[in-house]
Amino acid sequence: MNRWARRSDWNRASAEPAGDIPALPQHHYFAFLSYSHQDSGDAEWLHRELERFRVPSSLAGRLTARGVVPKRLTPIFRDRQELAAGHELGAEITQALALSRCLIVLCSPAAAISKWTNAEIEAFKRAHPDGCIIAAIVGGEPFASDVEGREEEECFPPALRQKYDRRGRPTGKRAETLAADLREGRDGRRLGFLKIVAGMIGLGLDDLVQREHLRRQRRLATISAASLAGMVVTSILAVTAIEARDSARDQRREAESLIGFMLGDLKDKLEPVGRLDALDSVGTRALAYYEKQNKSSLSDEALAQRGKALTLIGQIAISRGDLDGALKRYDEALASTAEQVRRHPDDPERLWDHAQNVFYVGDIAYERGQLNEATARMREYKRLADRMVALSPDRMKYRLEVVYADTNLGTMLMDGGHYRDALSAYSGSLQVAEGLAAAEPANKDYRTHVVQHLAWIADAYEDTGDLDRALASRERQVRLLTELGRADPGDTQVRRDLVTARRSIGRLMASRGDLAGGAQQVSAALAAGQSLLRLEPDNAEWLRATVNTGFDLAEIDLAAGRTDESAQTVRTACDVVETTIKPGATLTDWAANARVKCLLLKARIALRNGDPDQALPLALAAIRQTSAIPKVNDRAISAMRSQLLRSDALEMLGRHQEAVGVARGAIEALPASIELKPSEMARVAALRSRIGNRGEAQKLNGRLAAMGYRRPEITSP
Repeated sequence: MNRWARRSDWNRASAEPAGDIPALPQHHYFAFLSYSHQDSGDAEWLHRELERFRVPSSLAGRLTARGVVPKRLTPIFRDRQELAAGHELGAEITQALALSRCLIVLCSPAAAISKWTNAEIEAFKRAHPDGCIIAAIVGGEPFASDVEGREEEECFPPALRQKYDRRGRPTGKRAETLAADLREGRDGRRLGFLKIVAGMIGLGLDDLVQREHLRRQRRLATISAASLAGMVVTSILAVTAIEARDSARDQRREAESLIGFMLGDLKDKLEPVGRLDALDSVGTRALAYYEKQNKSSLSDEALAQRGKALTLIGQIAISRGDLDGALKRYDEALASTAEQVRRHPDDPERLWDHAQNVFYVGDIAYERGQLNEATARMREYKRLADRMVALSPDRMKYRLEVVYADTNLGTMLMDGGHYRDALSAYSGSLQVAEGLAAAEPANKDYRTHVVQHLAWIADAYEDTGDLDRALASRERQVRLLTELGRADPGDTQVRRDLVTARRSIGRLMASRGDLAGGAQQVSAALAAGQSLLRLEPDNAEWLRATVNTGFDLAEIDLAAGRTDESAQTVRTACDVVETTIKPGATLTDWAANARVKCLLLKARIALRNGDPDQALPLALAAIRQTSAIPKVNDRAISAMRSQLLRSDALEMLGRHQEAVGVARGAIEALPASIELKPSEMARVAALRSRIGNRGEAQKLNGRLAAMGYRRPEITSP
C-alpha cells in the first residue's frame, strides 16, 4: 500500500504558485495541532520543534499559495487538557480551529478512534473547505481499514479519509492528504518534520532541505571557528570537567547502591513486621529517584531496580485493598521488566523479575473474578518458570518458580470446581517443596513453602470431602508455623497464616460434629486476627482473613444454638465489610461474596429466631447481590444458598408450594459441571428433600455420613 496520499506535493520543483494568489483570511494561529492524548509525547515534541524553528532567511518573505512565508511558525495551538465527556467541542477549541491557518493531525491507531480528534478535523474542514491539513504519522497505516483484517492498524481518523465539499459537508469520496511519516525506518523525525514545515508554508521540500542544509553548514563553520578559539579554554576546563564527571558518577553509584539496599535487605527486614507505611516509603523514594532519570538511558541494573520499586508499591496497594492503584504500578513494572527481557532474553534473573509482575497482574484479574485472564497470565508465568529452569537447571530459586506455577494453575482448577484435579496438582508440588526443605532444613524459605502447600492441599482435601486428611494437613501446618514463630516471634506473615490455619481447623472440627472444639479454635483465630489489625488497620489481607474468621465463628455459634452471640459477631463483621468497600468501586470476588454472606447469616439468624418475615427480604436481597459476584461458580453456589434460605422462609410462612417451586428452581439452576463441596452437598440434599425427592436426598446424606460430615446447621435453619 502506498503510504503517501500525495507524495509529489513534497518535491515540487518550483515553490512559486501559478496564477493569481487568492486572498487569505486573517489567522491568529499558524497551526492547530490535533492528537489523541495517548500520543501526547509526540505532540509535545512536535509542538516544541515547530515553535522554535526559524525559516531560512533566504526563504522568509516569499509569497506562496499559503501566503507570505514568515520567519517563525508561531503561535501553534495545542490543547493540553483532556476534553470533557460531552458531545461537542468547546468554544475555545472551535474558535482556535477557525483562527488557524493549518491543521496538523498526529495520526495513530489511537487517533483513528478518538472522537475528539475526528471532531476537530471535521470542524476545521467546515471552517476551511480548502484549508491546509497535514497528517503526521506516528503509528499504524493510512487507509488500513480498507483492507479486511487490518482495521485495527488504521491511523487516519474517518474525517481525514474523506473529502468535504465547499460547504463543509462530507462527500464520501477518498481524500488526498499531505502526509509525513515521523517513525524511524520511514521518513524519521528530521525529514518528516521538514515535510510538515514545507506543507505549512507552501514550499517544495527540496528547496527547504537545501536551505536548511546550507544554514547548518554555515552554523557548523561558525561553530568550528569558535571551537578553535575556545580550545585553549576547554583544555584548561577539561581536567575540572573530568573530575566533576567522576564525582557525579561516584555519587550516582552510591545513590543506586543505597536504593539497591532499600529494595533488598531493608525491604526484607520490614516485610515480616508488617510495616506498610515504611515499605511504602522505601518504594516511593526509590521510584522518585528513577523518575528524575531518562528512562531510555537507564542501565540494566537501574532499570531492574526501578521495576522492583514499582512492584513493591503495587504490593503495598494490594495490601491496602487498592486494586486499581496496584494494577497501574504492576502494569508499569511489567513494561519495565519486559524491556529487561527484550535486552537479555536468555538471562534467567530478568525472566524471574518479569514473571513476578506477570503473576501480580494475573492475581488482580483473579481477585476480580476474571478467571480467563488470570489463567492466561498463570500459563505465561509457568512458561517463564520452565524457561528459567532450562537456562539454569541447578538454581533452586528457579525450580521453586515451577512449583509456584503448578500451584497457581491448581488454584485455577479449584475455582473452576475441579477439586480432585487441583488436589493432584497440589500433591505434586508439595512433594517438591518437601524435598527442598529436607535437603536444607535450616532454610526458612523452603520450610515456608511446605507450610503454604499444606494449606492448599488441606483446602483441596476439604472440598473433596476427605475431612480427616484435611484436618491432618492443617494440624501439621500449625506445628510448622509454631516452630517458625518461635524462631522469629515478630514475623507477622507467620501470625497471619496461623489465623487461617486455626480457623480452618475449627471449621473442620465443627463439620465433623465437634462444635465446642471448633468454636474454641475459631475464637482463638479471631483474637489473633484482631491483634494483627491493631498493628496495621489498613492491611486489607489481614482484614479479609479476620472477617472470614468471624463468619465461621458466627456459623458455629448459630449451629450450637448461641443465636445472640452469632448475631453480635455477624454485626461486627458486616460493619467492617461495608466500611472497607469504597462506594462505586468494582467489587472483588471476596467483597461481593462477603456482602452475600452477611445477608445470608442475618437471614438464618432471623429464621432461628422464628421470624420468617424478616428472613425472606434478606434472602431476596442476597439473591440480587449474587449478580455482583464475578466468578461464575461462586455466583452459582451463592445463588443456590440464597434460594434455599428463601425456600425455608416461605415454608415457615406456610407457603409450601412456593417453597417447593423455589427449591426446584435452585436445583435446576445449579450447573452440572460443579463438583459439590460437602457443605454444598448438604444444602442440595435439603433442597431435594424440600421438593419431595427423598431418595436422592438420602443418597447425598449417606455420602456425607461416610465422609464424617456431621454439621447440623444446614438441615435445620
